[in-house]
Amino acid sequence: MSRTEAIAVDVSGAAPLSIRAGLLAIPVAAGELGDRRGRLRELDRRLGGHLLAAVRAERFEAKAGELLVLPTLGRLPAERVALLGMGARADGGEEAGFEPLRMAAGRAARAARGGLLAVALPELAPGRIAAAARAVAEGALLGAYRFEAYRREAKRAPRPFDRLAVVVPGPQARAAEVRAAVELGGALAGAVAWARDLVNLGPSECTPTRLASAAARLAADAGLECTVRGPRQIAALGMGMFQGVTRGSAEAPRLVTLVHRPRGAAARRRPVVLIGKAITFDSGGLSLKPTESMVTMHSDMAGSAAVVAAMKVVAALAPPFPVVGLFGACENMPGGRAYKPSDVLTAFDGQTVEVTNTDAEGRLVLGDLLAWAAATWKPAAMIDVATLTGACMVALGPTTAGLLGPDGPVVDAVAAAARRAGEDVWRLPLVEALAEQLKSERADLKNTGDRMGGAISAAHFLAAFARGTPWAHLDIAGPSHAAKERGYVPAGGTGFAVRTLVEFVRGWKPT
Repeated sequence: MSRTEAIAVDVSGAAPLSIRAGLLAIPVAAGELGDRRGRLRELDRRLGGHLLAAVRAERFEAKAGELLVLPTLGRLPAERVALLGMGARADGGEEAGFEPLRMAAGRAARAARGGLLAVALPELAPGRIAAAARAVAEGALLGAYRFEAYRREAKRAPRPFDRLAVVVPGPQARAAEVRAAVELGGALAGAVAWARDLVNLGPSECTPTRLASAAARLAADAGLECTVRGPRQIAALGMGMFQGVTRGSAEAPRLVTLVHRPRGAAARRRPVVLIGKAITFDSGGLSLKPTESMVTMHSDMAGSAAVVAAMKVVAALAPPFPVVGLFGACENMPGGRAYKPSDVLTAFDGQTVEVTNTDAEGRLVLGDLLAWAAATWKPAAMIDVATLTGACMVALGPTTAGLLGPDGPVVDAVAAAARRAGEDVWRLPLVEALAEQLKSERADLKNTGDRMGGAISAAHFLAAFARGTPWAHLDIAGPSHAAKERGYVPAGGTGFAVRTLVEFVRGWKPT
């Protein structure tokens, strides 16, 4: 059980200054500091004028990311109070899926020291309270996350808090919508923590077999159908690109499918298919990566972790249409049998691919899975999630995912889902001219194009195997792994895309 799932979460309608807590956290917009009638004035009065004195002394301006913590010295039931800077976002950042509020709650979690953490919502219209309360629950629980599997017991940090109270206006505390939103936030935080745990494991531990076993256990707990296929079954399916990537590794590949199947006539609806990249370690193969580029390659399976974690929440939501999650897990290693530059591989759908770079392996595995999923399930929507290209990080930086795909309802729905979830996604164009880079003199396609526009040419490669199925591609190479802590995001695996996938399923209209 992850530490986030062990924390009790409740919704409180009590007046914030009356709550007995280890830490009471209050989001503050810059405009509130000078408000003579606002809630900060009452808090300052109760603290004998010390709050605003500390604001001046510490030059706290309520900028986004700022945090000011003070002991109350018995003047309040809470032992300590924290002001969470929100910048100009008095509404908690509603247009960004309340992500600023989620980040602020994460900072509060990291400032807590045991007991109850109470986080008050900013002043909002009633119709916006549920979404904001969910963001607070997600941010605080994810801010409490620590990956300590490799630390000795004596070196492990204590849990920052034992209980969480999301503090809303009194009448809203009993609203079913608000309580359901907080419950969903808790479920999503648990799923994201599950994904983070897998991504943070060492590659000798999180092998294809271990990843498949983890998915199968989750499926059994969640009530999902699960099928795990090994090397012979993958070969029997004719997935020549997937097989090619696996050849250099001593670890056997696994092809895993998880299925939510509703009862009755709904089971016959066209499904949503979610596909995750699952390279459990990417050395680059014979096109070997430099050492510094290999250090984080244990996280090259982050797409699959996001898909499986999202399926856990999907199972609980029980949408009235089938949802399939799948991944093909393997290593990309430079063994004696490794596939080579200039090899030609035959895909599931019969297309041939000339290998020009063995470090462009993820698209080969994904291409076989996309073609197989399109032929097998005839999806209404298909989304792949992959740590696919460094080029996407060059274009968008380390915290933004690239979204690519043909114009249509699937790409539009993914973009809208990411906004609601508070995950930073930006659409890149499928520039047709870049598809020309994938033409081969020896085969139907090459697996790489030129260096410039690499994220787009990679998406064109995948599009060749989607074969007209409504499809979107999320390149999460940047935000899947964080170099340093930020708000509720820890250093290491982030669990990015879990929330977006769940929001996509929640908002999808079946056909």
